[in-house]
Amino acid sequence: MRSTATIMHLDLDAFFASVEQRDKPSLRGRPVIVGGIGPRGVVATASYEARVHGVRSAMRTAEARARCPHAAFLGGRFDAYREASRLVMERLREESELIEPLSLDEAFVDLAAAPDFDSQEVEQVVARIRADIADLTGGLTASVGVASSKLMAKIASEINKPDGVFVVQPGTEAAVLGPMQATALPGVGPATAERLRRVGILTVDDLRTPSEDELVRLLGQASGRSLHRMARADDDRPVVASRETKSVSVEDTFEQDISDRVQLETIVDRMARSVSARLRKNGLSGRTVTLKMRHHDFETHTRSSTLPNPTDNARILATIACGLLAGEDISNGLRLLGVGVSGLADWVQDDLFASEDDDDLDEDPVEEDVSRAVRWYPGMDVHHEHHGDGWVWGSGLGRVTVRFETRWTPPGPVHTFRTDDPALGTGHTGTFGV
Repeated sequence: MRSTATIMHLDLDAFFASVEQRDKPSLRGRPVIVGGIGPRGVVATASYEARVHGVRSAMRTAEARARCPHAAFLGGRFDAYREASRLVMERLREESELIEPLSLDEAFVDLAAAPDFDSQEVEQVVARIRADIADLTGGLTASVGVASSKLMAKIASEINKPDGVFVVQPGTEAAVLGPMQATALPGVGPATAERLRRVGILTVDDLRTPSEDELVRLLGQASGRSLHRMARADDDRPVVASRETKSVSVEDTFEQDISDRVQLETIVDRMARSVSARLRKNGLSGRTVTLKMRHHDFETHTRSSTLPNPTDNARILATIACGLLAGEDISNGLRLLGVGVSGLADWVQDDLFASEDDDDLDEDPVEEDVSRAVRWYPGMDVHHEHHGDGWVWGSGLGRVTVRFETRWTPPGPVHTFRTDDPALGTGHTGTFGV
């Protein structure tokens, strides 16, 4: 581990929802939930106004509606999210050449890689970065942690969230971690926390009492050794700017174990879409589809299936992954799911048996297909020849309701049109999002 706090973890606050609130003035200060809006939809991100009602990511949209019925439920606009992310990552690269993006809204930064970095000015550097990000993105906020390791930097970024900063001074790691609940450590979800609770381990301090061998007996080889190290803030992983891509995968750890097969299939389907989108963005395809499952007792299983030819087709990936899930006993619940593709190639062998609508799923997780007959979904950008730019408030029974406002206007009026109104089209006249 380093002798100075020079590793920064930056996490944009409630990213998708914050972009929507930024671009839709009438939603500022209101609960906003972004994700699948259909009966089998899953929450991707909830604003902090929605989180106080118990709404969280990976929750079924139906449950989120029951918990927070007055929220705005939006289908998502990934072009806007990608553009905001691009501006943030570009700003981080101006600060250091060692940037490790983890997702659209999260990255590690090795501040020490900057040629003129002064470890005595960490807080000033962070303040400047956060101010620049807010300015570049039109007001998006970021929570930041700085420490001598990636583990502590990530944990620190949660301490003063949202829109806060916490610097862990070298030598204080154990003191900072000790009073925290064991669930603050990566990999300690509800099932593991319950196992630890049964033997009297509630905090990170408690976790330091048993030996490594005792934790291995309790939690298994990988988890036991990992938690023994993390409880002591032992982490020497470097910030890695780039690496050879051997696989493309998405995984999520749930706040509560999920045993509902329909809900799990919906999550697998969403993950397959995301993996497909990443493959296509990078000009890749793959032959082996892998489903990763962590059960309620923390046992982790993987199931794989290899295709005769590489593909990047979301429907094919989702079908195979759901088939792998079908053979698994999930009656006691899963706490983690992941979908990955390996055996990568830079070419695709078209599936001769694919139906014409297979590409319907080749969108991002919470995007809807609007490339054919327009499918008006809440949150999407629209333009009307007479009223200007706005967004879909709701639709049904051959009608679509639009609120006419943008991030640069005050809250606007609401009008309803026929869905086939020739004056109404998708998108904005100018660059939307950022």
